[in-house]
Amino acid sequence: MIKYDEFLEEYYWYWLNNIRNIGRRKISKLLKRFDSPKEIYNAGSEYLKCCGLSCKDAENIISSVKDEQIYRDYNALVKSSIKFTHPGKADYPAQLMEIYDYPYGLYYNGKLPDSDKPSVAIVGSRQASQYGMMVAARLAYEMSSYGIQIISGMAVGIDTAAHKGTLDNSGYTCAVLGSGVDICYPACNIGLFTDIKKTGGVMSEYPAGVKPVCGQFPERNRLISGLSDAVVVVEARAKSGSLITVDQALEQNKDVYVIPGRVGDSLSEGCNELIKSGAYIMTKAEDILECDRIKNKLSGINGIPEYLQKLQSVSQFELATPKNMVYSCVDLYPVGINELINKTG
Repeated sequence: MIKYDEFLEEYYWYWLNNIRNIGRRKISKLLKRFDSPKEIYNAGSEYLKCCGLSCKDAENIISSVKDEQIYRDYNALVKSSIKFTHPGKADYPAQLMEIYDYPYGLYYNGKLPDSDKPSVAIVGSRQASQYGMMVAARLAYEMSSYGIQIISGMAVGIDTAAHKGTLDNSGYTCAVLGSGVDICYPACNIGLFTDIKKTGGVMSEYPAGVKPVCGQFPERNRLISGLSDAVVVVEARAKSGSLITVDQALEQNKDVYVIPGRVGDSLSEGCNELIKSGAYIMTKAEDILECDRIKNKLSGINGIPEYLQKLQSVSQFELATPKNMVYSCVDLYPVGINELINKTG
């Protein structure tokens, strides 16, 4: 049971994140002037204006203190399966504090990523090819065998394949949404949405009930890269939304790995351009182990001997199930049914 003092502190943070027309940048201004959300809650209008806020913003903050709906929403949240966290709380992901525009509130269902463990974002096209989805699933499966957490956005295509590949290996995966965590988007992924919450996590900076709109997805993408030690791109067109995640990853000083594609293939234009610009080429899951952030975290968890032992054993992809045997046959070119039968027995 949450203690009353903790309840109040969390409520002040929740209140601050749910004031009408007061977004992340305005909250940042306020927290530079006040020591805590509680101080903002108790501040007068004149003090609020000293933060560079307009009279209208100050009025919104003052009126929100008496807004019973915010308190009712928070009470409903506490009684639901959705959890709320904020900077300074133990479950808030430490890696997000390293980005300049970190969220002041997060909502999640399940478990958030462990910042002491390595995490990799796998992103790519929604209109992915079968080859691309098989590659994404295989990479996620193998990386999770090393203890790497897989982060993605639960979109159709590459995101979905990455989440499923991780779950197939009983690994941890987190879906970062551009809507409230009570909304499954796209709706066709309801089964995946449910499965992720069982062993992984679904998270968002948007409160319950917020529907997905276009402008929220670029904002969401900075969290995908922010939670990750490296970003892997599997199939991206020249103007793919995945490239937004790449730009944000580079701003956050994260390594970017790219699956090379065929020349002339529109699904590979973005990937091949990234390689020309200096991104690392990835042709197998082990390539991610060259990333210093990943290497350091794995060494800290497993110790060098066990880490090397895992590398040798996992590289064989543990062909224990028919699905994994099919994964192992993924190649640059399409594989026919007869060739699959011959290769898998």
